[in-house]
Amino acid sequence: MERVPIDGPLAGVRIVDLSTAATGPYAVTLLADQGADVIKVERPGIGDISRWIGTATGGISALYQMCNRGKRCVGVDLRTDAGRDIVKALIARADVVVQNWRPGVAQRLGLGYDDVRRDDLVYCSISGFGADGPYAGKGAYDTVIQAYSGIAENQKDAETGRPRFSNQALADKVTALTAAQAITAALFARERGRGGQHLELSMLDAVISFLWVDSAGNDVLRDGDGSQPGSFVADVRPYAFTDGWGIATPTSDADFAGMCRAFGVEGYDDPRVATIAERRRNREVGHALVTRCHEAATKLTVAEGIARLEAENVPCGVVLGPGELASDPHIAAVGLLEDDTHPTAGRLRQPRHPSRFAGTPARLGTPAPTLGADTDAILTELGLTERIAELRGAKVVC
Repeated sequence: MERVPIDGPLAGVRIVDLSTAATGPYAVTLLADQGADVIKVERPGIGDISRWIGTATGGISALYQMCNRGKRCVGVDLRTDAGRDIVKALIARADVVVQNWRPGVAQRLGLGYDDVRRDDLVYCSISGFGADGPYAGKGAYDTVIQAYSGIAENQKDAETGRPRFSNQALADKVTALTAAQAITAALFARERGRGGQHLELSMLDAVISFLWVDSAGNDVLRDGDGSQPGSFVADVRPYAFTDGWGIATPTSDADFAGMCRAFGVEGYDDPRVATIAERRRNREVGHALVTRCHEAATKLTVAEGIARLEAENVPCGVVLGPGELASDPHIAAVGLLEDDTHPTAGRLRQPRHPSRFAGTPARLGTPAPTLGADTDAILTELGLTERIAELRGAKVVC
């Protein structure tokens, strides 16, 4: 498929993506949305394992599409000297390299930071536990990091204490967002004349930092009142309306009173719940009012309940599934979902790039490549046109 350059904020930046699965690839595809020219290196045969995870067709899974759109793909066997030479030649022309192998693998392949470093190269190493410490060599996937980081314990069942894991690859995605920010920060430092550098990012570090913001209050304030064993949103309950689910978030005193009025519940003017400080001191009184609001909601439709909450200016929303978003009036009005067609996988629907740049707009790149789709073109750019048949015959490339 023809590649139309994206004139986004990272236009002109070249990235070699050696990463697999979700963490590294998702970070890099966000940079591709912003204009970076990305070459993804995959092993011949199976390619990136994410091609085969979840719903898939024609060697393209939904996960692979979301994490690899806007990239070109070259199939290279890194177990061969010729394959490693090709990748080194690609890195010599790149601004950024991203890999998420276990510590030591890149060095054994001769593709570690010290093997390819230049004064202007930004090299990002992503791993589960980092390069140091007793866990450095451990294999790590999303759920392993959710376990070690505190995420699973933080979401434990209140009655049984059984840890619960997020129904999504939370650790992978949090790390990817952290990596994308770190890479652009390193590029900014380079533009300021501070040169390239090696970025080392641990999934465990990224996820603990994420968790700590709101879910470790007692560990942040070691001399606090001990009232926050988990997140302050841990006890939020959805409203069960007659035909669906909704949510209200009454943060301010006015919100709390408005929620009670919306459901016809009296008692919100009781001095014991009049302010957030009093509600903290008198939790049982506030909890009783919230319970009555939930009981009243069971007699209303979603539309009726949300209309009442909005009339009181209470922050609220309808619980939607991904398949329902396309018909939501706000989603449609802002053009959040974009339709496209993949040459082998068929119809696509994806959210547009989340950041809206007024002067250097980002946009979704071409559909994710099939394995080795751009091998010939990339080898030609490296001046290896006459060796393509030889390299393919030796199974160095595909």
